[in-house]
Amino acid sequence: MIVILDFGSQTSQLIARRLREAQVYCQLFPCDTPADEILALKPEGFVLSGGPASVYAEGSPQLPEYVIESGKPILGICYGMQAMTHALGGQVAASLQREYGSAQVRTLSPNALLGEGEQTVWMSHGDRIEQAPPGFTPIAASSNAPVAAMADASRGYYGVQFHPEVHHTPGGAEILRRFAIEVCGAPATWSPGAIVEQSIEAIRAQVGGATALSAISGGLDSSVASALVHAAIGDQLVAMFVDTGLLRLGEREEVIQALQSGLGIELVVVDAAAMFLADLKGVTDPEEKRRRIGERFIRVFEAQAQQLGLPPFLVQGTIYPDVIESRAPERQHAERIKTHHNVGGLPKNMNFELVEPLRYLFKDEVRKVGESLGLPDHLLWRQPFPGPGLAVRCLGEVTGPRLAALRAADAIFTGELKEAGLVNRPNAPLAQAFAVLLPVRSVGVMGDQRTYQETVALRAVASQDFMTADWAALPDELLRKASSRIVNEVAGVNRVVYDISSKPPATIEWE
Repeated sequence: MIVILDFGSQTSQLIARRLREAQVYCQLFPCDTPADEILALKPEGFVLSGGPASVYAEGSPQLPEYVIESGKPILGICYGMQAMTHALGGQVAASLQREYGSAQVRTLSPNALLGEGEQTVWMSHGDRIEQAPPGFTPIAASSNAPVAAMADASRGYYGVQFHPEVHHTPGGAEILRRFAIEVCGAPATWSPGAIVEQSIEAIRAQVGGATALSAISGGLDSSVASALVHAAIGDQLVAMFVDTGLLRLGEREEVIQALQSGLGIELVVVDAAAMFLADLKGVTDPEEKRRRIGERFIRVFEAQAQQLGLPPFLVQGTIYPDVIESRAPERQHAERIKTHHNVGGLPKNMNFELVEPLRYLFKDEVRKVGESLGLPDHLLWRQPFPGPGLAVRCLGEVTGPRLAALRAADAIFTGELKEAGLVNRPNAPLAQAFAVLLPVRSVGVMGDQRTYQETVALRAVASQDFMTADWAALPDELLRKASSRIVNEVAGVNRVVYDISSKPPATIEWE
């Protein structure tokens, strides 16, 4: 296996994803994980992730000594390269011109990782290597980084200033594959089937002969998590669908039909809309919305589990982007982007032990696991929907009338996209699309009368892993039709805008 040490980068898990795509088994650990825990795994090599800090700043994480002492190959990425340079006697300094975004690097000499000539890469750094450590040779440079990559081939040590794990570095996956397989000698034996096998074993070990309650929304993540747990413990699983009052138009009926016919799992439906809406009354802060929703979910599950006489096991469809953006406790060097209701939004005093078989997988890996388990396409390719539902797409206070307007606008937009074949099918060009209701009023004119009504923003993105995403250039005629229908058919809305922000710097959801 390959061990990835996480120094706090928002794309650390993408490194694992790329290695798994190369069928190399790997695990991600916080950079301060005890040495004996890591060395007991007998890794074939180490990858050091990026991170938000400067290596010379007070309290910044440093390269653990045991990594060097292990004698195993090392690949440092961005901050990881700087940490390796600092530990081995090189020089790191703040760059006069920071590099963020696409850049060109040129190979300086033949090496095991990079091809010849120039290639496009994704940079995200404010510091740079001024002098490589003794024994290292610069193997690539950019216009702003004379040491954009370096190598000490005799020890199997490599460093790259750019991020090979992101899609914006087209040759990055091959760089990671070469390091793992050709430099480290790791075997290419990892597959979705292996994920299923390992997960089933772990679920059985955790739950034993008890009964577990699954929080299921009908979306991809919770459906696959439930199917995986069901494969492990069978009828010991009871799935519960909570109608929060924050669902899309017709979603309750669609979800119940999809789950009962698609998974064959016992399903309990709970109507808790009044409680959720009461909790959200007067709340406008997105973090507070997520916190209240997370707590209410748990209280509903606790009450249902007590009523059914179930033990304290709760299955959640948490995936790794949720963990990364919430800055879960084990990632102390990472920055919080937003608190996901099922991670940082959970109350501390809950009576459940969580079962999260997808916690370290990305969306496309989850879909592959679902395919391996035989889930039908109508479940595998449903539009992703956040756990807090429309509460985080209804910016400002969440009220009944505003939710009704948002549901109608969203149904119009996604309906037009579905009719055009852009969503809800295998290999559709759009990964996610939805409408957002903004608490922004603007002047308009309808029927020769002045209006002062709210604004709907439309969002459509292409993405494979949901850690990065590009806004979709939709056909003008589709946007024109969706906008016209929304303004004419949705009460209280007189303006429609289209979001052309990518992730980063924006996130996919608005809250």
